[in-house]
Amino acid sequence: NDTVGVGAGIYGHESQDARLYFGDWGFDFIKIDYCGGDVLGLSEKERYTSIRNSIDKVNKDVSVNICRWAFPGTWAKDVATSWRISGDINAHWNSLKYVVGKNLYLSAYAGNGHYNDMDMMVIGFRNDSKVGGKELTPTEEEAHFGLWCIMSSPLLIGCNLENLPESSLELLTNKELIALNQDALGLQAYVVQHENEGYVLVKDIEQKRGNVRAVALYNPSDTVCSFSVSFASLEFGGKVKVRDLAKHTDLGSFSDSFEQTLPAHSAMFLRMEGDTRLEPTLYEAECAYLPLFDDLGKNPKGITYAHDKEASGKMKVKFLGGQSENYAEWREVYSEKGGRYQMTIHYSHGHQRQLEVAVNGTVTRIDRLANDDNHHQLSIPVELKAGYNVVRMGNSYNWAPDIDCFTLTKAL
Repeated sequence: NDTVGVGAGIYGHESQDARLYFGDWGFDFIKIDYCGGDVLGLSEKERYTSIRNSIDKVNKDVSVNICRWAFPGTWAKDVATSWRISGDINAHWNSLKYVVGKNLYLSAYAGNGHYNDMDMMVIGFRNDSKVGGKELTPTEEEAHFGLWCIMSSPLLIGCNLENLPESSLELLTNKELIALNQDALGLQAYVVQHENEGYVLVKDIEQKRGNVRAVALYNPSDTVCSFSVSFASLEFGGKVKVRDLAKHTDLGSFSDSFEQTLPAHSAMFLRMEGDTRLEPTLYEAECAYLPLFDDLGKNPKGITYAHDKEASGKMKVKFLGGQSENYAEWREVYSEKGGRYQMTIHYSHGHQRQLEVAVNGTVTRIDRLANDDNHHQLSIPVELKAGYNVVRMGNSYNWAPDIDCFTLTKAL
């Protein structure tokens, strides 16, 4: 029954506020929370679109940040340059682990000037009563900043700058880590390996499909974690030069794999340069773009990325199909020379379901799937063009199976 603030929000005042903020005052960025939106039963898409339209009448160059405390939906890219993907961050490790976990599988929605926002950084907090007297260790802070950088989250400092420790200032001004965030490609790193408690993330930097990539080893667990990363899984051939970006140190040249043991609550950030770049053979479902995906929880059977301990990478996509718009799409399936390939699709929950696979618009319908909920695989021939190809999986009229991943093998 608190009446403080009633009528004071932007709702109902979009045009008035837009003229004041971006006309009279000349601001060019606004973060808009959804406070009260649920209580009033408002539509996220309608409200934020209305605000965007009001702002555009004053200044079309204003950057809007949607703060809905979850990935709001693919419509957000038409309204905002960034959007929050989690609840509010706090200065303790479990909070960071939660926020990073929400963003691990959202790389398909970042790029082209749009970014998943992991919230303001809590580096430099020192027993601040506003965050429950919590603070991060230097190792945790390094993981925090590096992950925000390699995942291309907006970098906003949330601490009291007057009390900023020298070690935190040094971290926040690490040019090699910042370069990952400000790289011209604007990509978000994606998970390429998840074994035991550790994650390996990778993204192209400097040049698409070039010989240089950024890699993070991330240990969110409470114990030490050992990593063995095959260079083939990173699409590198030959020798690979490795540099530690946080420590500004060249680690040497390696063959076949890179191995490292990390302490609890830590991460390592690397620049890797290989002799050659290999053609990818594995495409995980959790890296696919899902046009109907959101994380609002309003649809109990909405398409989503889901944990599955038996799946490759321990993740899959479920609740696929039911309508033609509800598909998974891989937009950059790469073939160096094009030609005939064998596509092997790993799936589960095939009982009374069908699958439609489209490669550059050419559709193959698969009606005979395993009649149980276990994990299976099937193979179909596909034709790829040289360069990037678009692959879609779904079912226009019925549920599709859960998709784990697919692999491509060049036909002999």
